[in-house]
Amino acid sequence: MDGKTRDIARRLIRGEIGRREALKAFAALGVTLGAAEIALNAAATEALAADFDWKKHKGTKLKLLLNKHPYADAMIADLDNFKALTGMEVSYDIFPEDVYFDKVTAALSARSAEYDVFMTGAYQTWQYGPAGWLVDFNDYLKDPSRTAPTYGWEDILPNLRASTAWSGVPGAPLGGPGAHQWAIPWGFELNNITYNRVIFDKLKLSPPRNMNELLEVAAKITRDAGGPYGIGVRGSRSWATIHPGFLSAYSNYGQRDFRIEGGKLKAAMNTPESKQFHKLWVEMIQQSGPKNWATYTWYQVGTDLGAGASGMIYDADILGYFMNGGDNREHGHLAYAAFAANPAAKGPTSNVWIWSLAMSNFSRNKDAGWFFIQWASGTDHLLFGARKRDMVNPVRQSIWNDAEFQERIKNGYPGYLEQYQATAPDAKIYFTPQPLFFNLTTEWAATLQRMVAREVGVDEGLDQLAESVNRQLRQAGIG
Repeated sequence: MDGKTRDIARRLIRGEIGRREALKAFAALGVTLGAAEIALNAAATEALAADFDWKKHKGTKLKLLLNKHPYADAMIADLDNFKALTGMEVSYDIFPEDVYFDKVTAALSARSAEYDVFMTGAYQTWQYGPAGWLVDFNDYLKDPSRTAPTYGWEDILPNLRASTAWSGVPGAPLGGPGAHQWAIPWGFELNNITYNRVIFDKLKLSPPRNMNELLEVAAKITRDAGGPYGIGVRGSRSWATIHPGFLSAYSNYGQRDFRIEGGKLKAAMNTPESKQFHKLWVEMIQQSGPKNWATYTWYQVGTDLGAGASGMIYDADILGYFMNGGDNREHGHLAYAAFAANPAAKGPTSNVWIWSLAMSNFSRNKDAGWFFIQWASGTDHLLFGARKRDMVNPVRQSIWNDAEFQERIKNGYPGYLEQYQATAPDAKIYFTPQPLFFNLTTEWAATLQRMVAREVGVDEGLDQLAESVNRQLRQAGIG
């Protein structure tokens, strides 16, 4: 890299010139776009090193445990910059999601020191944190000798910071008094409508705004689109069926999973209002869902949308984003819309999934691991992921404000920014944190399956579910 190229990159990083001006200057020198990006990454790394001793743990070897995901792919693609910044070596194991969480639980429960840093969802920390398996990042965040002055913790969206922090007391609010910061937000998902514009234009449909419209639009697609079914939602016997569209809609009707009475948790799934919502959800799937809905996970919901087998999905916005690219048949045909299930609600209430980074309490390299997490969740890496890779839902407000990122999303993803802007203010985890999360939400999904299969009525099924949940809460000493 010659001196003129390096100087342009440094001036951009210092804010002396804008990105467009810098790219024009690179072009005038005959510098290719790829070479320009290398120069900019090098300048960003140099700038980071100027005000913090990033080389403090030079020579340390870290090992990561990763889920196969575009967010992990973006991080792997940028690892050379971390190595240049810190002098550390990084290796990793990466597994598909159907086995990934079992790998994490096995490593932590065995108190293994093999992995230093790993990907996690916030729900998993409700088990891992109180068990003593995770590092609490509060002390790190408050320590200027271990946290770079440019890290910008407050730049991470407040609902995400709160949703990854918990005191460990069943029923206590996320981010409330005494909360431990068990994980650092890294990327997240909102739950809204992604729809096929070709199908909607053919049938002269508008994206549904609430559950009543969703049932009508989905039924018309199923009836008149000539093959595709109306609506894709998850249905497998898993906690993962409850947390995306289902809980987002359920919360929009003001419903909760639990209530607290005398400091104890009580099931709240069988209120009259909850039963009415469940009837709408079950009817929607029976009329307009896929025939083998009870097997559907993230992958099947997304694949059907990308293949044109469904007219729309009510699931993660990033799932709709991924299906609008690559070699999917419906590449370029998808659009996005905010969704408030309750016609009387003021706006959407999306339950969020937050891919986060956590650190094993059994790591022998905790301070070095925190350096890695700072880098991976920091502005420079996340900006690279948002602009150049598929970290489409950045956790930092500054990146949502970035003109280049916004332009990228607007080109080819109609409605994506608008659905985000409409939904983000009230997007958070709407579950009540408690240690039986996975067992109880999986039982909830199993009950949904029985209702959809007409094996039990909605009223009866929810009464049975609440009775079972309350029994398990009592046995665990929290109900």
